[in-house]
Amino acid sequence: MKRLGFLFALILTAACGSSPQEKKAENQEQRIITAGGTISEIVAALGLQDQIIATDRTSTFPKELQQLPSIGYRNQIKAEGILSLNPSLVLAEEGYLNPEVVGQLKNTSINYYEFKQPESPDETMALVQQLAEQFNLQEKGDQLISQIESDLVALEEFKSKTSQPEGTTAFVMARGPESLFLAGKGSFASHLFELAGVNSVAADFEDFVPLTPEALITMNPTHLVLFESGLESLGGKQGLGTIPGMRETKAFQQGNIIAMDGLLLSGFGPRVGQAALQLAKSIRENKN
Repeated sequence: MKRLGFLFALILTAACGSSPQEKKAENQEQRIITAGGTISEIVAALGLQDQIIATDRTSTFPKELQQLPSIGYRNQIKAEGILSLNPSLVLAEEGYLNPEVVGQLKNTSINYYEFKQPESPDETMALVQQLAEQFNLQEKGDQLISQIESDLVALEEFKSKTSQPEGTTAFVMARGPESLFLAGKGSFASHLFELAGVNSVAADFEDFVPLTPEALITMNPTHLVLFESGLESLGGKQGLGTIPGMRETKAFQQGNIIAMDGLLLSGFGPRVGQAALQLAKSIRENKN
């Protein structure tokens, strides 16, 4: 992949505007707090899981991270809660924390850095490289990148040997029956669908919009993808059928309902190739 130039450019852009020498943390025991599931997963994969003392609610993999103290979720996160844990280093997804909280953290002696959330495998590998350099763990970073590349090769091999069924796939973000959103262009779902070789529903909107019965019936997807937690919030597949317009779709009628782990599906972390392969198999090996 033509990633070397991209990697080099991204590594040189620190979210806090510091020089590479200032950014690089000493390769020693630290008290790390992470905010963002993708960052947490990469830091753990680099062998630093034992140095993470707390993380946010989206950091669900490895599962052991869920046993750590939680700093909360996005707007709920307060600087006081972070400072009370006495971290030496805070790593956050860009835009994840409120600007006020970021300002408070930067006014302390804590090392604080932000990183862009990846939206493609190249950006995932760039983030791995950036974090590996932050900790002087370039060799482990290279190993992790090699694994990602191997997963992507497996994905392409599967796609080359199978065919995409007719019809389209839609992603629905669910947080209970009263909070339903349909994914459009530019969303993580559209990026992963493209990587997996999945035909997405034709959407003329960006990001996410409220799901309506009319949209469901008009788009009439043959496959429907949700987070596992989202499907659970609806009461499972039986509860899904109570959503107006859902029973009229081919996806529901044919039982083509796919539920995947939220971080795996949306994170574009080290398992991005595995996530795309799982999605591709779920659709191509079930051609109802």
